[in-house]
Formats: sequence, C-alpha cells, structure tokens
Amino acid sequence: MDFYGFYTGKIFDAYKYLGAHKTDGGIVFRTFAPQAHRVELILNDRVIPMNKVYNGQFYEVTVPDANFGSTYEYRIYSNRGCTDHCDPYGNFMELRPNHKSILWDMDSYNWGDSAWFRKRSEKRGRMDKNPINIFEIHAGSFRKPNDDLPDSWYNYEELAQCLIPYLRDCGYNYVEFLPLCEHPCDNSWGYQTTGYFAPTSRYGNPTQLKKLIDLLHHNNIGVILDFVPVHFAIDAYALANYDGCPLYEYPNNDVGKSEWGSCNFMHSRGEVRSFLQSSANYWLKEFHFDGLRMDAISNIIYWQGDWHRGVNANAVEFVRTMNRSLKEMNNDALLFAEDSTSFKGITKSCNEGGLGFDFKWDLGWMNDTLFFFSNPPEKRSEYYHKLTFSMMYFWDEHYMLPLSHDEVVHGKGTIVNKMYGTPEEKLRQARAMYLYMYVHPGKKLNFMANEIGQLREWDERRQPDVYLYNDPLHRSFHEYIKALNHVYLSEPALFEEDYSQNGFEWADCHQEQRLIYAIIRRSGNQNLLAVFNFKNEQQNYSLDIEGRNFQIILNSDEASFGRNDLFRQNGNVLNIDLPAYSGILFRFDKN
Repeated sequence: MDFYGFYTGKIFDAYKYLGAHKTDGGIVFRTFAPQAHRVELILNDRVIPMNKVYNGQFYEVTVPDANFGSTYEYRIYSNRGCTDHCDPYGNFMELRPNHKSILWDMDSYNWGDSAWFRKRSEKRGRMDKNPINIFEIHAGSFRKPNDDLPDSWYNYEELAQCLIPYLRDCGYNYVEFLPLCEHPCDNSWGYQTTGYFAPTSRYGNPTQLKKLIDLLHHNNIGVILDFVPVHFAIDAYALANYDGCPLYEYPNNDVGKSEWGSCNFMHSRGEVRSFLQSSANYWLKEFHFDGLRMDAISNIIYWQGDWHRGVNANAVEFVRTMNRSLKEMNNDALLFAEDSTSFKGITKSCNEGGLGFDFKWDLGWMNDTLFFFSNPPEKRSEYYHKLTFSMMYFWDEHYMLPLSHDEVVHGKGTIVNKMYGTPEEKLRQARAMYLYMYVHPGKKLNFMANEIGQLREWDERRQPDVYLYNDPLHRSFHEYIKALNHVYLSEPALFEEDYSQNGFEWADCHQEQRLIYAIIRRSGNQNLLAVFNFKNEQQNYSLDIEGRNFQIILNSDEASFGRNDLFRQNGNVLNIDLPAYSGILFRFDKN
C-alpha cells in the first residue's frame, strides 16, 4: 500500500492491503489502529497476538491454518481498556445481532458480464443523452418468502428470480438498492453502517450478491448502490472509537454527532478519506455496480447540513477529489447526488470547480409537484406556477426527478394518497402526474410500490400489497405505468435532449384558471406534445402549433385510453377535448 497516500487521503485501494487476504502462507490480517497499545486477533475464539508493522500504527499477523467461513474480530487495547471490533475492511459479517467478521474468498466468482461492460463503455460520456428509468428498492421488502415474518428474506440469488422479470416487464432499465452495506438496525434501512466493505448477510453472502448483479447485467439492467459517505453507526463493535479514541469520527460532539444520532465522518483526515474512497471504489470494481447514489450530500457541503453554519471546505474538497478519481478509474460509472441545497456546481466537472456528480436529485421539483397535487382544483390556480418553476433553474445542473422511499414513510402518505380527492380521483390524478413527470426533462426514479398505486406507507418489515394487482383500479394503474415506462424508453425526444434548451418548450403555461399546461419535447426530427388538464373535463381547448400528422401515443385517462378522437386540427390550430385530471401525449411532424 502507498502509506503516504493513505495518510494524505489519496488512495482508493486500501482494502487490498487492510482487512484479511489470502497469501501463500495462509491468511494475513491487517488493521490500522494508531492509538492502540496492542491488538489481538480473535479467530474462531482463538486469541492470536498481532505484530506492529510499518510505523507501529498498523497491526498484522498471518495465520497458516485460517479457513474461509471462519469468524474473526480484533481485540484492541487502549487507555480506555479493551474492546472487540469487527474488521473495518472485512468483506462479510455475521447476521445481526451477532457482529463478527467472516473470512470470505472474494476471488471465487467468475463474472460473465463483459458484454454489458462493452455496451456501458460505448455510452461513455453520453449518459445524459440516454434514458435512465430507475426502480428504487429495499432488497429485504421488495418480495418476502413469508410476509408474516419480518426476518423472512430472499437471498440475493432468489431475489434475482422475482426482481429481474418484474423490471423488464415494467420498463425499468436501472435498479437502485437502498444501502446494502452491513448495518445492525433493520429500520435504519442501511443508512447507519457498520461494514463499509461487507454486503449485508441478511440476504446472503458476497458471492450471491455478485451473481445478482451479473444476472441483472445479462438482462441489460444497470445497478446502482446507495452509498453513505457522511455518517456511520455508533455501535461499539464497529468504527466508533475504533482504537480507543475517535479515529473515523470527530472528537467533538458539536460536529461529531449527526442529526440522526450517528457519528459524522471526519473528512479532513486523510485516513478517513482513503477509507471512504476505497469503499466507493470497492463496490464499483469488485461488485460491478454501475453507479453510486451518495446520500445526504447537504450534510457534507454544510456543517451539520445547515447552511447557516457555513461550508465544510474539507468535506467539499473530499467529495470533489473522490468523484474526480472515481470517474478516472471507472469513467463510465454514474454518480448521483441526493442533495437539497442550492450549492452551485454539484454536476459541474471537478476540473471546472464543480463536485463532479453526473446527476443531482431535484428535490425542489418533487416538493412543488406533490404540493400542487395535494390541493383541491379550486386552489390550484394560486399554485399554478409550482409546476413551471422547476424550468426556471433546471439548466443550472443535470437534474433527475425522484419519487423515492423518503416520500412514502414517516406519516407522509404514499404518492397516490398525496393526491387530492376520492380514491378513484387520486389514482386518476396520479396517472396524469406521472405523465407530467416523464415529459419533464430529467432522468427518472420511482420507489417500489409507487407503480401499483399503493395506499399503505412503506414498511421495511412487509412486502408491497401484492393483492392490489387483482384490484381492477390498481391493476389498470399498474398497466398504465408500465405503458408509460416503455414509451419513455422508446421515445428519444423524452430523454436525448434533457439538458439542452433545444429539447424543451412550453407550448402553453399561462392557463392559470383552466389549469392546462402544454409541453413540447424534441430530439432530431422527433417531436412530442403533451397537454395536461388538472381540473374537471374541458372541451375544445385550442392550441396554435406548427405541426401535422398528430397521433396520440399515450392517454392517462382510463376511460378514453387508446382513443384518437379527442382532437381536431384546423390549420395550425389543434382543438382538444381534455378529460378530467388527465394528460395526453402526441407524436407529430413539423410543418
């Protein structure tokens, strides 16, 4: 290992030295514990002294008869006594509440996704011109073998059998997993981590996770991992006070504890930077993930996520440096920022002073859109421009539009339940809202069960309400979302010019009283027109537009789905009958 690079936060392969590795002489164990007095390896309850190496801050021992599958941890002695810790760089861990690391052969899997990587490489630098339709899931609750048992989970390989056909049928070309790093608390959903190099054992072993990703790639589905570079779990067996003192976290609780009660990483320390950078690179290199969605970037940009406390310059520089190198080493991987701030340059290149993300979540669009649809029609005129405001700032960053897990938990209600009206009206409005989402520029993300119009908030202990597939209203809603997804993937005007002002035009955004909007999307010679009505039925809406050969390719209104008799053209004037709470998508030719 480049020790100077490790201490100065410049390396991305610390996991190849630290942790447990097979050598000609057996298994070598190494850990970094600069404040420790001594360290012992506890291997299957055997106590084995470790030796100080290099500058005395690293400990190492080689065990000739160590076997894969064995459990181990480090007993670290310091001024504060001794504590047993799992390996910070360990590849596998016991199922909670147990927490020891497990030796695993990380070289045993033979990948078969070279064709996928060739195609991924061909798109290098052009992903903003490609469709990205992400299905966000929690691996433990997408489907369950027994929904009555909270601890009943499919393993990674079993999950592939039910997940992949569903993604293909529904028209999603990416899947994003909530954090899969090992974590002790189920209802943290993986956001409070104890094993930054260990896929959670809830769903199987590292080899099974590789198989899941390989199978997804064989089916032309990209895989994104939710990655948490801001904070980590407080559990005493993990990173907290690892060598008897704060090593990964701040020594001061004013900035050391996050708003979630976890420990904030101290991003100014080179050793911490090397740890996090190596973890990010590990998931991309060793597990073939196609991208990382980085959580809570606002808490990296600003101290404690509060802009009043100022910019955390060291943390910002850490992200910029990490992203630059991740793109150099994995230059066709994707980096997504979950960020709610107005900090400039999130998706600007690092060489131009930006943070180097490919896409930023547009949480402003999400909040404004859901707020608009939560209001009754008679109030919507007042909020009409909630749906136009996003295009005032959209060109500042490469935004994507998320309706994520965060919007369907903690008393917020589901997406459908956020709509105003009766249950039937809610589904009708959600259909129109989703068409508006897919016509709006920006890549897309939708959380599991949104696509069936689920009415119950997500609970990580239960699978979605699959009985809704047999309910006529929800089955129809699901079929519509599937049709919308496939239209999105097949219509270049909906994605090729997402970040070019030539690809978007308001055909009409001044119908405040009628609550009508009209949008044109373009790409090359393809032209699409979408017209929305977010109140009661309206006849003979007139739109002056240069075009011919208009054809309806999608209609959100269930009763008129598939009809082409809802419009008439007279010269350049298009007269359209608009069903209540509906959207109509046309394809047309320019005059």
